[in-house]
Amino acid sequence: MAVNRQILPDVLKGVAVVLMIQVHITELFATEDFYSSLSGRISLFLGGVPAAPLFMVVMGFFFALIPGTTLSRFRRGVQLIIYGFLLNVGLNLNLFFRIFKGDLDTDPLPYIFGVDIFFLAGLSLIVLATTVFFTKKRSIPLLVMALIVATLPVVLPYYQGNSEVLRFFTAYFHSKEWWSYFPLFPWLAYPLSGAVAGFIYAENKEESEKFFARPAFLLVASALVIVLFGYGFNISSDLPAYYHHGPLFFGWALIFISLIALFFSKLMQLVGTENVVFRFLGWAGRQVTAFYVFQWLIIGNLATVIYKTVEPEFLFLWFACVLATSATLVWIWTNRKKWSKIFENH
Repeated sequence: MAVNRQILPDVLKGVAVVLMIQVHITELFATEDFYSSLSGRISLFLGGVPAAPLFMVVMGFFFALIPGTTLSRFRRGVQLIIYGFLLNVGLNLNLFFRIFKGDLDTDPLPYIFGVDIFFLAGLSLIVLATTVFFTKKRSIPLLVMALIVATLPVVLPYYQGNSEVLRFFTAYFHSKEWWSYFPLFPWLAYPLSGAVAGFIYAENKEESEKFFARPAFLLVASALVIVLFGYGFNISSDLPAYYHHGPLFFGWALIFISLIALFFSKLMQLVGTENVVFRFLGWAGRQVTAFYVFQWLIIGNLATVIYKTVEPEFLFLWFACVLATSATLVWIWTNRKKWSKIFENH
């Protein structure tokens, strides 16, 4: 069981990034007929709760368990925001080139400032570091803050003025602009919840595991997920609703995430952590930043050429190719020091 405690969060991050790859392919490669079909909606659902929300909860969990100073976490948050801008430029290079040539009459600014998950992760780290500094790792204030953040999109008005600067700025916090994919409200609620789980787990590991393994919890959690499954499925497969969801979906997603974590924990106990699938997922989870960057660089630049033209029978092939290519590039990147030494010796 001790091994599972170490590898499970990495496996979950690996699951999240693999599902992100498949949903990005559906969003950008698949024909409109497939995208709007039941199969397309299932793909969007799989790229919903088990992807970004799961990843952000695990990020918060690691925040609570891995030691770090407020300043170092703040710096990491700023670094992720910078990465976000660089990735936006990198994944849209082909698009920008076509705009520059005059082939496309499109405003490049939403693609440069689009609020992807790197911005959410960076801003979340900054908020978490600041909040934990003042709350001294107390779980109740973080939980209350998560509930407030999840509710804000329902009660907070959107900016509807004419200022372009404010339109782009508010997109990072609370906006319905199409390029506001992961605004801080409500998405900050997920890392906050993960941090709460991490702090509770660090204080009492055995009791935490017993609680989530209790039949009563499993029964109630499963019942809630099943009863509200239609609602959750509809939100997950409607991207504007998914990106700007409210507290009900947030609560449903947290329960669903806990069941996903329990499922993989039990499955790993059953088949062993040395299983090739879990070894790959754990590795992908540990290298999740590089994985996310490479898959977007590939998908984003290809999408400019084959946007919504790939027929359903070829989608899995594209998924397998992008996954394999991303994994290869990540492996080369993570072993770059070894390669440099080999070349130096020759």
